[in-house]
Amino acid sequence: MDDTTETTAIATVQIDTTRVRVTEWRFPPGTQTGMHTHELPYVVVPTSTGTLHVDTPHGTGENVLVPGASYTRPVGSTHNVRNASDAECSFVEVEIKPAPA
Repeated sequence: MDDTTETTAIATVQIDTTRVRVTEWRFPPGTQTGMHTHELPYVVVPTSTGTLHVDTPHGTGENVLVPGASYTRPVGSTHNVRNASDAECSFVEVEIKPAPA
């Protein structure tokens, strides 16, 4: 059995065009994304309340989710996002792709 299956957050790509990628992220209790680096700038739109822990190379912080209270992160953000709570958390991530040349 692959242990990562049960602990990986659920990513569902909703839209993927030449300009944007929209992904719904759901974090059942105990799930995480795994450490990764964003290759595109992005906007996060929370769709639930909750607190997600964010592990970076510089330490751990918290993102408190409030539905509709969007925030942004730059290209190059490196982190693991995890849900250490007893309730599912969710958000929609909108990645902004460069304009075609």
